[in-house]
Amino acid sequence: MAAAEIGIFGGTGIYDSGLLANAEQISATTQYGDPSDVITAGSFRGRRIAFLPRHGRKHTIPPHRINFKANIQAFGDIGVTRIVSPSAVGSLREDLKPGDFVLPSQYIDQTKSRDYSFSDTGRVIHISMADPFCPELQDVVADTAAGQGMVLHRNKTYVCIEGPRFSTKAESHMYRQLGADIIGMTLVPECQLAREAQMCYVSISTITDYDAWAEKAVTAKEVMETLAGNVERSRSLLTELVGRIPTDRKGCPCASALEEAEF
Repeated sequence: MAAAEIGIFGGTGIYDSGLLANAEQISATTQYGDPSDVITAGSFRGRRIAFLPRHGRKHTIPPHRINFKANIQAFGDIGVTRIVSPSAVGSLREDLKPGDFVLPSQYIDQTKSRDYSFSDTGRVIHISMADPFCPELQDVVADTAAGQGMVLHRNKTYVCIEGPRFSTKAESHMYRQLGADIIGMTLVPECQLAREAQMCYVSISTITDYDAWAEKAVTAKEVMETLAGNVERSRSLLTELVGRIPTDRKGCPCASALEEAEF
């Protein structure tokens, strides 16, 4: 089975660009079931990359049905230690505009029925999520975006909802009052499971719409149109980012996350 060091979730990026050398399709399975789709692994700019579309290649898996544990485990099984996670989000603030990128530093979990932890394997894990994202990867993403002249907002809070429906107006206004800046459906438990697996994880959010608070109903068509318009910028960011990620993990605590988390 092909090995990889960097894993990418999402629907666009290096995988779509055809830039991977010696690409290999991996039909993985794990003790938690099958991941969302086959993994595409190959080489790019001297790095081993693995790509997995979290909703499946044809976007057939809704957010509340994603097998997050299998996805993270499948990456771990081929050696992935760094995860870059692009996703689509709605904006809860006027100054965060559709087409902008956001680098969240915190999240609020409003999901209801997901499988949140690897603790069911005979271990009790009380993982710290005080700072949910890899600080080293966040800095690399920010520096890369700045070098490309992209609008990237840092230090924002992502509220993760169950989906697949969008929010009511009352919910959207509540999330604003809670202090959330963006809203999406896929961050949790993906980032928590990555931390339990001692993987570095960074979320790169593309704003596709203003949420229901803005008195304009969100539609799936609007989301897809904005994403389509951002494909080239997303791809440019990801392809440049890969070469900037350090080969060692001395600049973050992610690799030792379990040291104080288990009884």
